[in-house]
Amino acid sequence: MWPRRAAPIRTLLTARWVVGHEAGRHVLLPDGQVAMEGERVVFVGRDFPGEVGERHDFGLAMIGPGLIDLDALGDLDTTILGLDNQPPAEKGRIWPRDYMEHGPYEMYSPEELAFQKRYAFAQLLRNGITTALPIASLFYRAWGETVAEFAAAADAAGDLGLRVYLGPAYRTGNLVVEHDGAIVPQFDEACGLAGLAGAIGFCRDFEGAHGGLVRTLLAPDRIETCTAELLRRTAAATRDLAVPVRLHCCQSRLEYELVLRLHGMSPPEWLQSLGFLSPRALLPHATWVSGSRGVDRPGHDLEIMRDAGATVVHCPIVSARGGRALDSFSRCRAMGLRVGLGTDTWPPDLLANMQAGLMLCRVMQGAPASVTAADFYDAATLAGADALGRPDLGRLAPGSAADIAVFDLGGVHVGPAIDPIQTLLVGASGRDVRAVWVAGRQVVQDGEVLGFDLAAGHARAQAQFDGMVARYPERTWRHPPVGTIFAPSYPLR
Repeated sequence: MWPRRAAPIRTLLTARWVVGHEAGRHVLLPDGQVAMEGERVVFVGRDFPGEVGERHDFGLAMIGPGLIDLDALGDLDTTILGLDNQPPAEKGRIWPRDYMEHGPYEMYSPEELAFQKRYAFAQLLRNGITTALPIASLFYRAWGETVAEFAAAADAAGDLGLRVYLGPAYRTGNLVVEHDGAIVPQFDEACGLAGLAGAIGFCRDFEGAHGGLVRTLLAPDRIETCTAELLRRTAAATRDLAVPVRLHCCQSRLEYELVLRLHGMSPPEWLQSLGFLSPRALLPHATWVSGSRGVDRPGHDLEIMRDAGATVVHCPIVSARGGRALDSFSRCRAMGLRVGLGTDTWPPDLLANMQAGLMLCRVMQGAPASVTAADFYDAATLAGADALGRPDLGRLAPGSAADIAVFDLGGVHVGPAIDPIQTLLVGASGRDVRAVWVAGRQVVQDGEVLGFDLAAGHARAQAQFDGMVARYPERTWRHPPVGTIFAPSYPLR
């Protein structure tokens, strides 16, 4: 981790717009100022009266709180391979029986796993995300994630200056494609419980590491890959450790129907029966729930989540690519269900997800007045902070963490700027992030991540990704060649 300054230097930031915070909600300050000292904001307003050691004037830009990504892309994103290549069981996204029989193996080396986290963390910072709960695919893993790789991830976060909640993913089960094409679950509870034990040890060893930038969480992988005992023990550990717990659920027809068949309950009903749900629970994606399109079974899935105080993690882009949408963002908020945001897939751009989410909500509701740009900005800041129990994050006010993202509004591609939040949700992207501070340390300057060469990293990421794709036939049903698994958009000549 970079050394801290011996004596904090008071820094003043100015821009055409500042997003301040008063009486529990964001406010806009034209020609505003933000002063920070050490790791905290000390002033938000105009005409700062104190002495400053550094000044940064960003002109036509917006200074706001850093964004909070509750399901942050933490690898090289294999979901891009599923954009046009369906169904998953025939494209390597569910392991075939013979691959399981021969023993799944790690398709990345420890060094490659460490690099992918560092590369992903740099991309998150580049997009104005200052707090991240990383998520990575287990499709190319031997089973779950390891403590060693997350120790390296903690070091990467400390080096780059990203605020993270980390914990290795674990599971007691897996879906398998039988020789005849049937998809069945297979469980190894001992393996999953060993993964949980390792995750608990990681939480105890790394909570508060790197000067508090690194916090921890428990991360059982997906509800359909978990046994009841694993979820009960996870819930108990969550209470004992006082850490968040994230579980992907209600995200596919296959998952929803499998949980119903195995347990006679919907995923939220099953979690409720196990005592798993609580205000610490983060639940991506909630797109397959009672009352939504394609789910005829009556029930109260969203109400169960709400009454437990859990948070739905809305990932609009990855859901929409799979043909689904939260039904709907405004409905969930109106019923009192907290909704935060996640990226989950490439691009690691939370602003792009806010834009997609706003449009999807209006389509689902059939009304443009059903949701506003401010509603999604709140979800990317305040809701994420509240889900983590962190009133010092997601807002700029005296005493809050100095986690700050500056969006440039002057680019010709942005178009005429009006209200900054609406402007961001119409014409901007994460690429318009100009500067970022985390805990008072500048980590992005003029669009460049300090301490990481993104161009060199991108070349290495492509080579690593290509090597992983070349191994796809080994874990794809009937083992077709790569060119058949991932067909080109048009014929190659």
